[in-house]
Parts: sequence; C-alpha cells; structure tokens
Amino acid sequence: MTSPKRDILNILGESIALGESREINFNVAKLHTTTTVEVPVLIERSKKPGPTVLITAGIHGDEVNGVEIVRQIIAKGINKPKKGTIICIPVINIFGFLHRDREFPDGRDLNRVFPGSPKGSLASRVAHKLITEIVPQVDLILDYHTGGADRFNSPQIRIVNNDKALDELALAFGAPFVLYSKSITKSFRHTCHKLGVPMLLYEGGKSFYFDATITNTGVNGAKRVLHHLGMLHSKFKTSTPKKDCVFITESRWIRAKYSGMFRGDIRINEKVNKGDVIGHITDPYGKFHHYVKATNSGYILNVNEAPLVYKGDALFRISTQLK
Repeated sequence: MTSPKRDILNILGESIALGESREINFNVAKLHTTTTVEVPVLIERSKKPGPTVLITAGIHGDEVNGVEIVRQIIAKGINKPKKGTIICIPVINIFGFLHRDREFPDGRDLNRVFPGSPKGSLASRVAHKLITEIVPQVDLILDYHTGGADRFNSPQIRIVNNDKALDELALAFGAPFVLYSKSITKSFRHTCHKLGVPMLLYEGGKSFYFDATITNTGVNGAKRVLHHLGMLHSKFKTSTPKKDCVFITESRWIRAKYSGMFRGDIRINEKVNKGDVIGHITDPYGKFHHYVKATNSGYILNVNEAPLVYKGDALFRISTQLK
C-alpha cells in the first residue's frame, strides 16, 4: 500500500496541514425551504506523514448499524492516527437517513449511480462530488454496510479475487468471512476499483437494526487494519479473532419453495451439512408444514428473519466453495 507524503491535504475546497483536526462540510443540496443540507466530514491528521484512510457508512439511509460503527470509531478516538490521516463520513446518504429510506429523494440508489455526473440527478451529483473531491485523496477505504430488509448478513468483508494486497488487508480486519465477489457496475466499490483505490466493504446485520456483535466486529476490524498500517495509537489494544477467517469463493441462495409463515432454525455463521433441516414454512391453519433443508454443506452467511415469505423469496445464503 502506498503511503504518499501529503503535507497539505486539499479536500472540498479546504487545505488541512499535518497535525490538524478539522470538521468540514460536504455540501449536498438545498431543501425546498432553501435550507442547506450538509454532510459532516471529520478529518484527523497526525503530525507524522502516512497513509490516508477514508471510513464511510450510510450510502444507504437504512443501514444504521454501519453508521453506529463509524460513530464509535470517532467517539472512542480510534480515528486519531499515530501517523497519516483518517477521514470519517458516518452518513453519506443524509436524505435517506433522515427519511428512514434506503434511497435518495429522487428514488435512486446512490450505490448504483457512481461515478455520477455534475449535471445528473441529485444522487448522481453527490456520487460525483464524492468521487472527484474526496476519493482521489485517499489510499484505502473502509465502507460499512448492512443487509437489506429482513435479511441478516453475517459479519463479512467483500473484495475482488486475485488481489494479494486486499487479501492481506481483509485478513488483518479479521471478520469471520471474506467473500470474493465481483463489484457491481456503477457501485462505489466498482468505481473506486477502477480508480485504483482499494476498498474493504464490510457487511453485517440488517436494515434499521443495531446488533452488538456486528458493531464490535466492525469496530475491532477497523482497529486491526489501522494497527496493520502502523496508524493505531498504542493505547488501543487489538485482539486476535476467536476463529480463523474463512475465505469464500462462491455462495448461493436457498429460496422458498412455498409461500407461508417462515421460521429459521439455524444461526448465522453456522456450518451445516447437506440435507440438514434449517427452517420451516407453515400455513396459518395447521394443515401444511414444509421442512427447509440445506442444499449443500457450507456456512450460513445470511438468514431471512421475515415471518412471512412468498415462493421464491431468498431464505438463506450458503457458501458453496471455499478458497
């Protein structure tokens, strides 16, 4: 990982010297009332040069657990580096966060409009500003997400395959799983990859839900990565994960064969064998009972916690191949 010496950091029209702590505003837009909407960007610079790490969350407004992880990183002072620079943006999609909505007011998913355009939709303009004014200044991004709707994700890091530097960083993070997955076109991760800026994308939990294990894994992972880069102050202790990280090359969804009331019987992160009963689908009248079975042996990476499902709904995500 490169560690360019930046005596002066030029970001969002501000110049920030080594040793400075600043909170600057990412001007997003104005409301109908002409009230300015701004996203706080917190910047901590050591007097000693080093890498610049960007820590982000809230690209989707409903992913509050990611926001909580970055909040804790700031509140505990983990974002004050021993060397280099740490930039924190706890809530990128401030509109969705305020309205308890995944998308922007224009109905667009911010994570599907990168790299954006200065003349495009509201979401596209925010994406463009992030990509042109902040991302070029950084050497690594930690981006925090959660599962959508009622689907609870195991704590996991997602990276592209065949990148030894990302493998090393993912191993340093220490989440239970690392999933090799292709980045989606027009996503934040895909655009950063094209720009040559490495990203660790953390997934864990579900929308509008706080989970202590997911939060602790995310915070501890950030500490381990910063320690790996020589940026974490010695007052913060890092611990070795209780279990070895499992690298997964392929996974699949187990889908509902029937509509009905659903109950999962397996916990996240569990390893199951082909044919194990992992859930049940029943009807409200006591006349129907379907046993959901594991289609193959593997680790359970995602569990649908919705009590009602339709035929074809995703119930579990299970690994199919390991590295």
